[in-house]
Amino acid sequence: MEFGWTAKASALHKRRMLNSFALAGALAVSTPGTAGGIAAVDLAGDRVTLRFDEAVDGASAFLLDGPQRIALDIHGAQASARGLGGGESAIAAVRQGQLNDETARVVLDLSSPVVPADARFAADGKSLSFSLKSVSDAGFRSAIGKGRSIIEAPDTMAARPPRRVHSITVPIPPAAKGVALPPIEGPRDASRPLVVIDAGHGGHDPGALNKDLARREKDVTLAIARAIRDQLVRTGRVRVALTRDDDRFLVLQERYGIARRLSADLFISIHADAAENIEAQGATVYTLSETASDREAARLAARENKADIINGVNLGGQSGDVSSILIDLTQRESMNISSSFAQLLQREASPYVPFRSAYHRFASLMVLKAPDIPSVLFETGYISNAADAEFLSSREGQGKIARGVARAIEVHFARKLAMRGSDVGG
Repeated sequence: MEFGWTAKASALHKRRMLNSFALAGALAVSTPGTAGGIAAVDLAGDRVTLRFDEAVDGASAFLLDGPQRIALDIHGAQASARGLGGGESAIAAVRQGQLNDETARVVLDLSSPVVPADARFAADGKSLSFSLKSVSDAGFRSAIGKGRSIIEAPDTMAARPPRRVHSITVPIPPAAKGVALPPIEGPRDASRPLVVIDAGHGGHDPGALNKDLARREKDVTLAIARAIRDQLVRTGRVRVALTRDDDRFLVLQERYGIARRLSADLFISIHADAAENIEAQGATVYTLSETASDREAARLAARENKADIINGVNLGGQSGDVSSILIDLTQRESMNISSSFAQLLQREASPYVPFRSAYHRFASLMVLKAPDIPSVLFETGYISNAADAEFLSSREGQGKIARGVARAIEVHFARKLAMRGSDVGG
């Protein structure tokens, strides 16, 4: 029985940045311990067995790319200073480190793409074994997209005597209230439409990079989001809020969650794309679909959805395959309105912003998952392209993008108002 993978995947520029963060802190220091210490990692052909000094509480596993790795978090275990092997079959090296007080992490560096299968604990909970199944590079990326797998410990472990541990008693603070809602700017008229602008990435997630020009996506998107907000406030026709107005990290659900909590009428997530081909340039608009419209859209969905996975931990807590969720009638209506707005955005912004010829794509992007709010992800250009990067980073370019987006928003809501009037008149 193979692992039941359950989350997301990624592509080159942003993927490598995220993976450079992944495991860096977790593997820096080992914390030796006697209870559940990692005694050995045995490699025999296509079978891997992790052995522990004592029974552990369970485990989970996930894959990482760039380079290809298998990571296992062992709960109730302590990393040790023992050297671990490698160099056999598809395993090039084995490393371990302490993720937190109760969880050790083992990382298998791969020399060829394989995925774990048939994972199981021994009855006494003192060993975990699984086989390695060879896959293609594409198959490995697909397995990454299915996310983290939970490996349950044997039921018999519940009867083992509890470990002796030191304890410290501290006051428990009140439950966190979640992300604070941002201020709403513009006319003080609750009947006016509300647009939420989301600046992609932020905080420890820089997004795509242009190293030659020292440009980071998180900075560019924030500047563009602010420019759009300022343009909309000047027009005075709609209200507007930003999901972030500083360099902070928000998980994907928090981004569209803010829009839902504010009862927004439109959600626009601002990004700047990246490609291995530095000649690629121009803007693209993405709307939600269960099936990506092409390979580029699928790669973008994988890259953006993976923004919630830091150090291998899925901060978004999303379960299930994002490309095969059940979409109710409300979301289908929102998807149709989103597609219409994507076309409108291209038409109205084209005088100010260069678009790709195939400007509208569909992708299973987590940030577009609000079921009751029309939502688009606006890739304003390619930060990997020198001309686009300069345009996106300049005040002039940001102003042009803002004017184009504002025009599209005004026409969009004017159409809705006209349709509402027509319905009332009929």
